[in-house]
Amino acid sequence: MVCAMLNRVRIVLVDTSHPGNIGAVARAMKNMCLSQLYLVQPQQFPHAEATARASGADDLLASAVVCDSLPEALVGCGLVVGASARLRHLKLPQWDPRQCAERVVEEARQRDVAIIFGREHSGLTNEELALCHYLLHIPSNPDYSSLNIAAAVQVVTYELLMARGAPGVEAVEGESEPPASADEMERFYAHLRETLVDIGFLNPDNPRVMMRRLRRLFNRARPNQVEMNILRGILTASQKPRSRQK
Repeated sequence: MVCAMLNRVRIVLVDTSHPGNIGAVARAMKNMCLSQLYLVQPQQFPHAEATARASGADDLLASAVVCDSLPEALVGCGLVVGASARLRHLKLPQWDPRQCAERVVEEARQRDVAIIFGREHSGLTNEELALCHYLLHIPSNPDYSSLNIAAAVQVVTYELLMARGAPGVEAVEGESEPPASADEMERFYAHLRETLVDIGFLNPDNPRVMMRRLRRLFNRARPNQVEMNILRGILTASQKPRSRQK
């Protein structure tokens, strides 16, 4: 029963270079009752080493969803968390694994949730982290802080399993309206950028800093689907010919 309750939590691996790490992650997930594995442009998959390292969790490898891009892997997710070994200068709210697990379990009652793990040697790019609502950092020895990706997944999935069985989790009530999904947010950001250029507020030759700040703003706010419809309606109205507003 507990395993079924974690079916809305996706573990997303980005550009994994070593197939053995994919298998080890699958094993860590199955140990802790997670089954949704998404792979973004894995360099070698499927692969015999992945199957060997999975040690019986090869059913997760068989059902893994391989995606061409990170936004594709996040379609339908209402909450996106990016894991990082480094404390970033990006102004994203930050969780440790226990805080992350408590919120993820709560959110997963209503919508799919994604936890993203980046490349073995370089992690996630700032552009990839811009797709996230929160940053996940595992506290460790400051002189030797980089965890193997499977070890990092094991820590996080353990906390998820514990949070799922913790007293009081069942009693938490979610919001009546689910938050907008990651793909809905990306469509909104594209519409927002287009509108800001149309009305002359955004310089189309240098939009990155402004759009990054606006992403942080709306990722903090996490609008629900009704609020998103309102925002998209405002943008559409703003794009109408100015002569109609006179």
